[in-house]
Amino acid sequence: MSTTDLDTPTSSPAGSSGGTSARATGDATAATPAAPDTPGTDRWYLSSAPIVRALVHLCVPMAAAMIVGAVYNVVNAGFVGSLHDNALLAAVTLGTPLLGLVMAVGGVFGVGGGALVARLLGVAEHDPSATGQVRRVSSFAVWGAVATGTVLGAGGLLLLRPLVTLLGADAATAPATATYVAVMLAFVPVLTAAFCLEQLVRAEGASRQVMYALVGSTVLNLVLDVLFVLVLPWGVGGVALGTGLANLAVVVYFAVWLTCRSEHMSVAPRWFTLSPSVLKPVFGVGVGELLQASFLIVTSLVLNNLAAAYGDGPLAAMGVAVRIAQVPEFLLMGVTLGVLPLLAYSYGKGDRGRLTAALRASAVTVGGLGLLFSAVVILFRDQVFAAFVADPAVLAIGATILTAQLVAMVANGFAGLVTSLFQATGRAVPAIVMSVSQGVLFVPVVLLGNHWFGLSGIVWSLTVTEVVVCLVGTGLLVASRGAIDRGLTASTARID
Repeated sequence: MSTTDLDTPTSSPAGSSGGTSARATGDATAATPAAPDTPGTDRWYLSSAPIVRALVHLCVPMAAAMIVGAVYNVVNAGFVGSLHDNALLAAVTLGTPLLGLVMAVGGVFGVGGGALVARLLGVAEHDPSATGQVRRVSSFAVWGAVATGTVLGAGGLLLLRPLVTLLGADAATAPATATYVAVMLAFVPVLTAAFCLEQLVRAEGASRQVMYALVGSTVLNLVLDVLFVLVLPWGVGGVALGTGLANLAVVVYFAVWLTCRSEHMSVAPRWFTLSPSVLKPVFGVGVGELLQASFLIVTSLVLNNLAAAYGDGPLAAMGVAVRIAQVPEFLLMGVTLGVLPLLAYSYGKGDRGRLTAALRASAVTVGGLGLLFSAVVILFRDQVFAAFVADPAVLAIGATILTAQLVAMVANGFAGLVTSLFQATGRAVPAIVMSVSQGVLFVPVVLLGNHWFGLSGIVWSLTVTEVVVCLVGTGLLVASRGAIDRGLTASTARID
């Protein structure tokens, strides 16, 4: 790609600056957005706020929204379980991988587009014309997600029966699974757009708006579950409908916010573009999200099948350990995902000191939170596990599984931070390697672990994999320092 495409954006057919008033007048005049150093604005947190305040502003809302979502998943399972029909509960479980894959499709456009938007906003501090490209990136990301979701949803509905079989439904669970999957497929364009818009809004530093939207959609989803599942006997179809409508509300909220409040982004179709200067960096970073989700589905299936051979006890213990480790894991993910816009903005701006400070503070936070929660949970692991299960056999293996999960969580936190850095700086190849390395490494590790050490090998396979992935990330970071330094020196968002 030439430097006149995105590395040093100097002009675009849409005009050289963005803002709501510019869009309203056909770009005849440029809006005068708030200066990046205006305290309290979202842009200020990205540009010049103290690092600790910036991290709190960006990461805490992200972690809070993720924890609320995890709580909803538990409550949602309770709603379905209250119907006392195992086939319905199995249908939701079997459909979960499909939902994860759909979200990953949204992530292709959202993560790739959001990282590029944040870098361009950083570039705009030196070259205001860079904001002219932001509208094109946001419009392409949103409508690209919608179009891809429409194709996937339509294709899934046409191939519903074989898809339900592929998900693992048997004769008893197939009808309920087909109902749940069919409704979810009808909402795929909405789901992909919702996840994409979330990343774009975060790219401007508006993390609180993302939290408000996600928490609000969770509350709405719960209300709709009560209506569709408990009041109206719609079963898993009602659960899927509630999820789809809650995400539709998210799409409307974000679209209105971007239209009325965003200084530079737009979801208007007239800004849609297929320019290689947009497609290459968006897909270069975003495709890793899709590959990662695909590998996670495969690794989950392999892990569950291997563990099932040792009876229900280990499976139950793994399920409980995952739920216990979710809270600290989501806190670490809140840091590693929340800091991405700050890293991208600092890189685009060419602010080496701010990028380094943000990365260092994030690493300290990840390490501190991970070690603190791990120490507390490991110290009281027997008591914590006893709150979930009473079976002595499950308790015995559960403590070991939980220890392995927590060690893996800390390694995963650092690996996630390195991945965010690569995504933020547009290093497509290292970002993809980090996204897929866990899946590529886990399958042989767990198979060999099971062969050599039995159940213990399965328990510690994820820990070994995460530690290796973290080491791989460290090596890639050392190898990429030269390219990152060159991008900072040039004070541009280089997408090589």
